[in-house]
Amino acid sequence: MNHDDWNDRYRTAELIWTAEPNRFVAAEVAELPPGRAIDLAAGEGRNAVWLAERGWRATAVDFSEVAIDKARQLAESRGVEIETVVADITAYEPPPRAFDLVVVAYLHLPEPERSFALHHAVDAVAPGGTLVIVGHDESNIEHGYGGPQDPAVLASPEQIAAVVAELAITKAERVERVVDTLDGPRVAIDHLVVGRRAD
Repeated sequence: MNHDDWNDRYRTAELIWTAEPNRFVAAEVAELPPGRAIDLAAGEGRNAVWLAERGWRATAVDFSEVAIDKARQLAESRGVEIETVVADITAYEPPPRAFDLVVVAYLHLPEPERSFALHHAVDAVAPGGTLVIVGHDESNIEHGYGGPQDPAVLASPEQIAAVVAELAITKAERVERVVDTLDGPRVAIDHLVVGRRAD
């Protein structure tokens, strides 16, 4: 989907995604001391707002103006402030070594755009900082539920870990996520990669 397609999609409902943070992001971040965070391809800002509620100075970046406007509204409704940036992640370069936490959640791009975006995510991680990447796994098409059906935009945890190997990889695995549907619970398969930069 292109920029206009995403803007149209975000206009269709109050929130396309839940207002709650991604469960894997929340679990990985729960024990980290608050600092400066950036959520790349933030959509409607659910992770950035959740981080702000926990004392992080959070920035949400997305190329959809509609999504970023909804992120600002979500932050206001929760009584927190976030910085917002409208930018295409395939071209955006966050400040280097500036963030204690970098989140990339459900950014699905073909190569070489995916590696380009992830390299800039790595560059943004400060000394002692953490990078958390979660997305639909390549195995989800055949064995899981939902998500993109184009294998060109999906990857394995090993492929993602290889791109961000400048960091110390502490986790690179497939994880399951139960999705409630009209036909009952279904299981989606995601990849979760966590890396840390040495102090």
